[in-house]
Amino acid sequence: MAFWWPLLVLGLAYVICRFLLMLIPPNVPSIDVDASDVLDDGKAKENCFIYWSLIGGSIDPFSWMSFVIVVGGVENIPSRGRTLEKVQCYEPATMKYLGYFPALKPDEVRERVAQARKAQKIWARSSFKQRRQFLRILLKYIIEHQELICELKILGCHTRRRYYPEQQSEPGISSRDTGKTMVDASLGEIMTTCEKITWLLSEGERWLKPEYRSSGRSMLYKTAKVEFHPLGVIGAIVSWNYPFHNIFNPMLAAVFSGNGAVIKVSEHASWSGCFYLRIIQAALAAVGAPDNLVDVITGFAETGEALVSSVDKVIFVGSPGVGKTIMRNASDTLIPVTLELGGKDAFIVCEDVDVSNVAQIAVRAALQSSGQNCAGAERFYVHRGIYPKFVAEVVRIVKSVSAGPPLSGKYDMGAICMQEHSEKLQNLVNDALDKGAELAGRGSFGNLGGDAVDQFFPPTVLVNVDHTMQLMQEEAFGPILPIMKFSSDEEVVKFANDSRYGLGCAVFSGSKRRAKEIASQIHCGMAAINDFASNYMCQSLPFGGVKDSGFGRFAGIEGLRACCLIKSVVEDRWWPFIKTKIPKPIRYPIAENGFEFQEYLVEALYGMNVWDRLRALINVLKILTEQNTIPGSSSSMKRKSN
Repeated sequence: MAFWWPLLVLGLAYVICRFLLMLIPPNVPSIDVDASDVLDDGKAKENCFIYWSLIGGSIDPFSWMSFVIVVGGVENIPSRGRTLEKVQCYEPATMKYLGYFPALKPDEVRERVAQARKAQKIWARSSFKQRRQFLRILLKYIIEHQELICELKILGCHTRRRYYPEQQSEPGISSRDTGKTMVDASLGEIMTTCEKITWLLSEGERWLKPEYRSSGRSMLYKTAKVEFHPLGVIGAIVSWNYPFHNIFNPMLAAVFSGNGAVIKVSEHASWSGCFYLRIIQAALAAVGAPDNLVDVITGFAETGEALVSSVDKVIFVGSPGVGKTIMRNASDTLIPVTLELGGKDAFIVCEDVDVSNVAQIAVRAALQSSGQNCAGAERFYVHRGIYPKFVAEVVRIVKSVSAGPPLSGKYDMGAICMQEHSEKLQNLVNDALDKGAELAGRGSFGNLGGDAVDQFFPPTVLVNVDHTMQLMQEEAFGPILPIMKFSSDEEVVKFANDSRYGLGCAVFSGSKRRAKEIASQIHCGMAAINDFASNYMCQSLPFGGVKDSGFGRFAGIEGLRACCLIKSVVEDRWWPFIKTKIPKPIRYPIAENGFEFQEYLVEALYGMNVWDRLRALINVLKILTEQNTIPGSSSSMKRKSN
């Protein structure tokens, strides 16, 4: 007992000291990021509107596609998209012209990558302590500026919208990126990014340190390990739906693992992306990182093609079609590629669930960010035993959802980012209705006045759907809930696997074992049991899919190490006392009993039982100790007779 008391006291003292250290706030400097231009009310550009006027007086969400283009205000306002090799940027809330960013030419892209590569050679020698301080500075800024970051994502997707002529008043603070609500922006952008930073702070170094492995029987006198070295410059081509997180996600993994990063943002999110770069650059400067380690570039297809041909790895978030093009281009330089190409995730509800609770989750799964979520639920399969009750509860919730201008703060759902996408959603709904689906209910629009635009698609519930409908096959990327019946677990597994996508799934059942059994049979990269998309908030887990959802993983240990050159290293365990020497029978010129020696050696190492291995070991030692080489033929014949 006297022996254990000191150990218990020391252990308790250690725990107390660790607790007290946690109470001491870390010394994290603050950074100043110039936001004057993004907070500017844009008076120099006022009256620069491109808007659409509605034909007729009422809004029918299913017949709103007839509009007349009206251009007002200052003449010669640049059109959206590609004009004079520029990426034109607009405020969707008013379609006010914000300015432009250059569409970089291939030579300019290669120069940016060269600058990042030069900086990366310096950063590769940085300590994990320095890298962690960089993360802490970013985390502090994000926490202290949540409102600014979220507002910048709300209304700035740079595509032409449809507007009422009277809707020309000034918007709020320049909240200009994707049309999502503040809550959606916080959930999908702020929380996910903060979670990734805190995971890297707590575990990142651990998973990048050399990892020792078993050396096996034949190399028992060696140590075997895996080292993780920076690849160089990581290139990322990211989508518009989560502009903040889609920049920070690849950047954080790349920089923490010692790489540089050059990120091409979508032409639909260039304005906010370039502001987020300022945050990153300020944090890097605060820890003494070299200039140009991280860069954000703007442009169109040729800009992305030049990036793919210049970097050491490519991470792409987008569509399957573009992903295949990137793979073809990457094959020219044989660089690794990670593709996240969207999904058509199944949301499965068994008959033994709490219907009211799961219905709430289902609606959130479909309407998060107005359905513009690669991991969103797009196919709902509900057991026929609770189908009427579940549909009724979902419809009740959806009818309470109001879509409208996000900055007003009183709407549940924001806008659809791109004009053309609203038309695609309507076509999917029309196809389903033509093939026998029924409209069970939809949400409402708020008072679309003031700063509002009509770039909104109503939350929509469809029943009696089946797999002949495009809505159940194509990625919708919108606030639509198609709900289909199933009768057995085997049937719903078949339904879930009947898709060219394979990103994730969500399975709900009162029996956890049953839910896990169903999920294990679905061919996809991620599964959430009795929850929706919770995988991504566990940043230790990899994110990615199969089939047309792409391959490779970002996030988690696998995503972090995917930014590394993985190097196998073997060295002598007891150097210089024990080291490799080639046995005499197999030295050049090889002795006559060289193969006999090898036979005994293989049996000594890998024989089926200990007695065979011991007998073979004795023969190995006998051959090694022989002073004169005995002719292999007679020895071999004697061994065979034995």
